[in-house]
Amino acid sequence: MNLAALFPGKGLTAVEEVTGLTADSRKVKPGFIFAALKGVTADGRDYIPQAIKNGAIAVIGHDLPDMGDVVAIDVEEPRLTLATASAAFFASQPQTIVAVTGTNGKSSTVDFLRQIWETSGITAASMGTLGAIGPNGHIDLGHTTPDPVAIHQTLATLAGQGVTHCAMEASSHGLVQYRLDAVKLAACAFTNLTQDHLDYHADMDDYRAAKMRLFTELMPAGAPAVVNADSPERGAFEAGAKAAGLKPVSVGWRGEDLKIAELMPKATGQTLFLKWQGDEFEVDLPLIGEFQALNALTAAGLALSLGAPLDGVREGMSKLEPVKGRLEFVGETKDGAGVFVDYAHTPDGLDVLIRAARPHTAGKLVVIFGCGGDRDRKKRPLMGAIAAKHADVVIVTDDNPRSEDPATIRKSILEAVPNGIEIGDRGEAIRKAVADLKSGDTLLIAGKGHETGQIIGQTVIPFSDQDTAKAALEARS
Repeated sequence: MNLAALFPGKGLTAVEEVTGLTADSRKVKPGFIFAALKGVTADGRDYIPQAIKNGAIAVIGHDLPDMGDVVAIDVEEPRLTLATASAAFFASQPQTIVAVTGTNGKSSTVDFLRQIWETSGITAASMGTLGAIGPNGHIDLGHTTPDPVAIHQTLATLAGQGVTHCAMEASSHGLVQYRLDAVKLAACAFTNLTQDHLDYHADMDDYRAAKMRLFTELMPAGAPAVVNADSPERGAFEAGAKAAGLKPVSVGWRGEDLKIAELMPKATGQTLFLKWQGDEFEVDLPLIGEFQALNALTAAGLALSLGAPLDGVREGMSKLEPVKGRLEFVGETKDGAGVFVDYAHTPDGLDVLIRAARPHTAGKLVVIFGCGGDRDRKKRPLMGAIAAKHADVVIVTDDNPRSEDPATIRKSILEAVPNGIEIGDRGEAIRKAVADLKSGDTLLIAGKGHETGQIIGQTVIPFSDQDTAKAALEARS
């Protein structure tokens, strides 16, 4: 595809063949288009000389400098232009794509939807925090919602693998930065909205508006919009959906379309008694925790609203496997104390996690967690207070301190945990907690979930909560 064809309406006459697009000047190769984007700490225009030196034939940006023979595509919204250009360059997308937004539950919901579709014989994929998962395995993406080039390159790859249905996470950052604008969406969903990312968004209203953009600006009229009926934000998102001409589908205890009539916790799962638009059915869900049930329900609501048969959805739900790092069962001691790893890293996420584990705990509920450095500082005492209120034993440790002093982060949390135990070394904290477990206890290791590294300063040190916990369990045997 040549430059003029890639940017219709821009008045370009250049016919040079485009070989690729990128917003990273280091990745530019001859024939590439470089997107000079302005970020929080850097301005892409500063890297234009390097991009040209590496072979860029055109630059997308705003208020661009003179670049000689290199084509300038000067636009008000360079990120949006990059998204539309990426979609045109890679062209192919799966036929049915859905996007899920919300503070918590996105990763589980898109993965559960992929599993439900696959059980129904559909070639499906999911994209998000855990990367892209399709019929040919895993593709690392690096971010919950990667940049438009990675999104469209991955969608084209998945389509080439025969994927017809794909479920994507839609982060607030990705929505504000136009990363999903050229994705052809068929349905969307909202899980919940709780405090997070206030280091990026001005306040909760700004954060809500970022999430709402999926409903009000990116969806085609008439598309299903699945909403968690138990969220305090239900009214706002249903109103946004209706204003945009979408079809709201409510799910949950208060759901009018897919409703939980009753939930019965069991040792290794739970039985759900559900109603879908008047039809009653029962599902033995092989996952613990009410929030897992709600994530599965959101996935089911998306599948059903797009025409999946009820029997196929019910079978898919009964076969769901937990998502890595989402209330993931790691193992248990000889006397039955269970150990779980979860990604909960927000006040609401931690609250939901602890409440989910309590019905399955006969003894003490032990929680290990910390807070990330260079991120929302307001949530630290909030998370401490939640852990102190709902857990029996709280161990405060480190979780990606980045450039901050780890002891300062722990202190901020411990101010709200009068009886908290401080163990800075995360590995030591896990080993200590596992060693002290008694019969009937439950240990929740929260914050890192699927992550395989600990960020200290600018260095990522290999670390896995799962591997550390498994080794500690083996040491007890």
